[in-house]
Amino acid sequence: MSRDSTYVSTRGGTPPMGFRDAVLMGLATDGGLLLPASIPDVHGELRAWSSLSYPGLAKAVMAPFIGTDLEPGVLGDLVERSYRVFADPRICPLTAVGPVHVLELFHGPTLAFKDVALQFLGNLFEYILSATGECLNIVGATSGDTGSAAIAGVRGRSGMHIFIMHPHGRVSPIQERQMTTVLDANVHNIAIEGTFDDGQRVLKEIFNDLPFKNRFRLGAVNSVNWARVLAQIVYYFHAAFRVRESTGCERVRVCVPTGNFGDIFAGYMALRMGAPIGHLILAANENDILARFFATGVYSRGPVVATTSPSMDIQIASNFERYLYYRLDEQPTRVRKHMEAFARSGRLEIPGTDASFLAGRATVPETAAVIRRYYREHGYLLDPHTAVGAAVAERFLDDGEPTVCLATAHPAKFPEAIREAVGEDVAHHPTIDSLMDLPTRCNVLPASRAAVQEFIRVTLGG
Repeated sequence: MSRDSTYVSTRGGTPPMGFRDAVLMGLATDGGLLLPASIPDVHGELRAWSSLSYPGLAKAVMAPFIGTDLEPGVLGDLVERSYRVFADPRICPLTAVGPVHVLELFHGPTLAFKDVALQFLGNLFEYILSATGECLNIVGATSGDTGSAAIAGVRGRSGMHIFIMHPHGRVSPIQERQMTTVLDANVHNIAIEGTFDDGQRVLKEIFNDLPFKNRFRLGAVNSVNWARVLAQIVYYFHAAFRVRESTGCERVRVCVPTGNFGDIFAGYMALRMGAPIGHLILAANENDILARFFATGVYSRGPVVATTSPSMDIQIASNFERYLYYRLDEQPTRVRKHMEAFARSGRLEIPGTDASFLAGRATVPETAAVIRRYYREHGYLLDPHTAVGAAVAERFLDDGEPTVCLATAHPAKFPEAIREAVGEDVAHHPTIDSLMDLPTRCNVLPASRAAVQEFIRVTLGG
């Protein structure tokens, strides 16, 4: 299957562009997010795709969104190199655990689901830049796992520098060390004095400063970058095919612990393409702005609550705008109006419901109880984010649609939460244990555009 790849902004003010330009642009110049102008219908491909290896499936799923923007053979080579570094040859293995099927997305270099996309994006960036002789300075904000995965994807690569902001003291100690122990000359860690939402705000302000963005050739690795979402679409097809094989059921439902709406949006795209998915289950912690939206139609910002699943401690989900574009019938004027209203008041409302989504939240005590129960009853250790998903998924079990739970991180990344839940020090991984005695490098800055821009300017000598 082949098609021309054209990308448009959710706000309609950026000229259409091809895949390469969309990848390098990241956030659209009008402040919106980039999306394919049309979604391919792949119902006719499902039988052939169901027998492919993970790399083969990745190539097949991504190809229609890329068209002729990569030379023949390049996509396959990028995919093969990206997943060669995963510890499990199955890339994203599936395990039946109690009432659910757990899709393990943590076998990459930093033990988090972000590796699935960011290893690919790092290789893609390097290929595009080598072909043009250009450079790229990547700026990102992370609530925990994106930062280390992005750094692992681009560390030491030529033609690139990476600046990653994380909320000072609000990521797990291990997540912090995974970022700050990387001392490559092209890696720059910034701890901002605020929350992840503050970092995300600073990021958007920097990208909306078009003279600065163009002068320093800034690019994005956050899930605002379409290529991140694209690479994540693949494992929804993969999980649905494998569970159909083992259960004989026609469709599955997939539960996604989410804070920024990027991972579950990839599932939404897979569903719209024709993946055998009946429902998506959105699982939130106490920061439940998204769960409340799907229950009430009201998207309303509140204070950020610190939990044991810190990567989900988010109140403003940057990828929600992509979903809003489809809920508003692909009308960018309406999207822009709603996003501007939300920026002013912290609230927007969309009438109606979406039957594709189920949603719920799990509290810190509920999360700990699920970790403890799965460990004692099934001998399986969930990280706190995955446990949020399992807790919510169990409320929506359906014999006709087996449930897949996305396991977004290895439990060794959150040993304190695991120890508190099960009463034992059982969450370990050699990759994590080796970080404890390494030197670190990080800069603490105010959560302001001016402070971060000055740091970038001085670092790059501009």
